[in-house]
Amino acid sequence: MLNRRHLRVKVLQSLYAYHQSDSRDIKHHEKQLLSSIDQVFEMYIWMLSLISEVISYTERDAEERSNKHLPTADDLNPNLKILSNRFFTSLGDNKEYLVSLKKYKVDWSFDPELAKSLFTTLKNSTDYAEYLAKTDDTIGSDKDIIKFIFKKVILKSSLAEQVFEDKFIYWPVDREVLQALIAKTFKNFAYDDPKENHLAEISGNWVEDRDFVVNLFEQTIRFDTPYQELIAQKTQNWEPDRIAMMDTLLMKMAITEFINFTSIPVKVTINEYLEISKEFSTPKSNSFINGILDKILFELKAENKVKKIGRGLIE
Repeated sequence: MLNRRHLRVKVLQSLYAYHQSDSRDIKHHEKQLLSSIDQVFEMYIWMLSLISEVISYTERDAEERSNKHLPTADDLNPNLKILSNRFFTSLGDNKEYLVSLKKYKVDWSFDPELAKSLFTTLKNSTDYAEYLAKTDDTIGSDKDIIKFIFKKVILKSSLAEQVFEDKFIYWPVDREVLQALIAKTFKNFAYDDPKENHLAEISGNWVEDRDFVVNLFEQTIRFDTPYQELIAQKTQNWEPDRIAMMDTLLMKMAITEFINFTSIPVKVTINEYLEISKEFSTPKSNSFINGILDKILFELKAENKVKKIGRGLIE
């Protein structure tokens, strides 16, 4: 599921888009922010569907083999065991999943060769051969072959990678979250009864997390000018155009949390944005942002502008 760091990254991406756009319609950009979060769940549903497509291709492959000019005994009697895989059949009966397929209009007919390519990789693997040979399958062993399809077949496929990159703009960033969602699904699907199995949730508490992202986004924009002045005062020896835009946005978001988010410890805020800067800004951004935020925090504390609820949150 999306943790607070992932949510901060989503806000960062939306703030960047806002400042790059000619539109200053905050509500429009806020809608885009929430949509970008929903797209992570959409990506998750598409991935589950692709896993199902790969398994379902077993039937088509069996039909093609039986229609050969000179079919072998194996061609005429293919092992279709995976079609009764517990995870596969349970997913296909899961109401949450079926509703989501319709909501996102999931349909792989636009790329019929993808499932064939992935199934061919699966069919030629030793892991699949070992799975077909097993006679004492459990829900655990059934999930193991699905994990193999996901991790070693789909995620290793350049074709699948390209499809998801083309369809989801933030695929490189959201891929880690997707893997966590799929892993959570494997844990959730522990029963033979489909009613007991549930999809992974995009957030542990969406009501709170939605308020967090919306408030962080809106407050950072609302106080953009005063926070820019705060940063400018501490970067007088730097040419404004030499400060990376991402660095500025990250510092403004941190200042927003210092002042407006009373339940988030100061140390958590600083550590989160320093970690995000390692991935989304320049190699020197980490130490630069840390130094500037330390100076700004010192000043804000002196002016009694940092108010936190709870012991140790301000240190």
